[in-house]
Amino acid sequence: MKNRFDLIIFDWDGTLMDSVDWIARCLKKAGEHCGLPAPEHQAAKDVIGLSIDRAMKRLFPQANDDLQHLLIEHYSREYFSHRVSRDDLFAGVYGMLQQLQAAGYHLAVATGKTRAGLDEALAETGTREFFCATRCADETASKPDPKMINELIGYTRISRERTLMVGDSIHDLQMARNAQIPSVAVACGAHPLESLRQYQPLLCLDQPTQLLEFM
Repeated sequence: MKNRFDLIIFDWDGTLMDSVDWIARCLKKAGEHCGLPAPEHQAAKDVIGLSIDRAMKRLFPQANDDLQHLLIEHYSREYFSHRVSRDDLFAGVYGMLQQLQAAGYHLAVATGKTRAGLDEALAETGTREFFCATRCADETASKPDPKMINELIGYTRISRERTLMVGDSIHDLQMARNAQIPSVAVACGAHPLESLRQYQPLLCLDQPTQLLEFM
């Protein structure tokens, strides 16, 4: 894969940050606060990467619009009760981003997080400077719609053929397929490799830092 790509688009949660279990717990807590049956832990992990409103509708289809809004409020309160830091990144991720940027790659983020959530994470981890562009689910279409990728490609003016998506969920890889760009799967987040392989990623990695071996 050396010299094949110019733009690398990363998912955030479960790909760069070790946050999947925390998000799943917050989703379950939101249901409990609203008197709804808490989903199984894997079911909560399965919706990570989707926009929060789409995730809640999938987890709690019995909730009406007012209850959906309440679920999101409880989730946000629970999620922001933990202040993230650079220690929440997967081991070696900060150095990997430094090396990729120094090697001349353009780096971007496409995430199911809200803009407020991503901005906090970028600030608290000190990683904002590494990314030339970012897109969040509350300012564009939710994964697996390819709009996030299409917007990042349009902003950077880097061709689709020179763009790579790196993610930990089926939503990331389906989005890449819908955008007609190649992908790399990492097995440290929401979904196991056996689920990710069906999307035919170029590589299946245990940890995101292994990407450096191929770039």
